[in-house]
Amino acid sequence: MINSTQKQRFGSIKYIKTQTGIIDPNVLRNNRVIMGLENDPRADIFRVLRTNVLKQLRHNNWNSFAITSATPDAGKTFISVNLAIAIAMEEDQNVLIVDADLRRPSVGQTLGLQYDFGLIDCLTRELSLYDACISSGIERLLVLPGRNFNKNPSELVSSRKMLDLINEIKSRYKSGIIIFDLPPLFAADNAMLLMPYVDAALLVIEDGKNTSDELQQSMYILEETNLLGLVLNKSRRPLLTHQYGYTYETG
Repeated sequence: MINSTQKQRFGSIKYIKTQTGIIDPNVLRNNRVIMGLENDPRADIFRVLRTNVLKQLRHNNWNSFAITSATPDAGKTFISVNLAIAIAMEEDQNVLIVDADLRRPSVGQTLGLQYDFGLIDCLTRELSLYDACISSGIERLLVLPGRNFNKNPSELVSSRKMLDLINEIKSRYKSGIIIFDLPPLFAADNAMLLMPYVDAALLVIEDGKNTSDELQQSMYILEETNLLGLVLNKSRRPLLTHQYGYTYETG
């Protein structure tokens, strides 16, 4: 576990001034953060997903990717958090997860973290990246949490400040893996505005809810994006392989 006196490094950066989180196993269990719990057999699903995602990232020399969904409540943050922890569990593999869903930020809440600042403060208050990030309490996992933004975020997402912040994140954390938790594709245009600034994307589909038309429309939206694969969430069917990439089924 990370504490405030430790001098942890993420890439070439010391983040000893970063806010420090404390992990509560009960919160993780209630929020289905499988990878944060010991000896949970369901964790193998995310180990397989980690292996295939990292294989593609390393093969293409990429270090950033987005996770999004077609529609709300498909479980994209559940996937983002568990996959981020799974990657951080690899030796010498640092991970930064950025909650870029300005309408419904939930990464910090899912991890049970308490924090005063987040991504929105970097954009509206010119808070430094150092002060906005929080060490998660999980080794090698750093979080740039989100906070509610009551105004329409589209203009902010497409602003020069956002572009500069993303460039700073990618520059400072280029030796680690950066995961952007984005809004659903159909909820607003925010995900589409941010997608060009990441190397690739992972698409979460909710089994039994998302239709074939929604899947096709999602693939059309992402046609110029490097697609790492599809995650079929909330499914009880056997594991499948989809023509667009690996499909993983989670509970």
